[in-house]
Amino acid sequence: MKLSRPVSWFLLAFGVWSWGIWITFIKNLVKDGSGLAFDDGRPTAYFWVHLLLALVSLVLGTVIGVIGLRAVRALRRTS
Repeated sequence: MKLSRPVSWFLLAFGVWSWGIWITFIKNLVKDGSGLAFDDGRPTAYFWVHLLLALVSLVLGTVIGVIGLRAVRALRRTS
């Protein structure tokens, strides 16, 4: 299957954007001082659920970004 140039770049940009957003989210989650993520210094269920959400999103963002990167490279080879 061949992806169009705009779709290829969108997928690549989505992968990069996903890494930027979710890494920032994880940093903020670890530094949380509101009491949601940590109770007496121990991680809460809120922490684990949101960490899992972030990690899954990073994996999906990586997969989508790699698809976009491969599509952009394929377009450059054919043009």
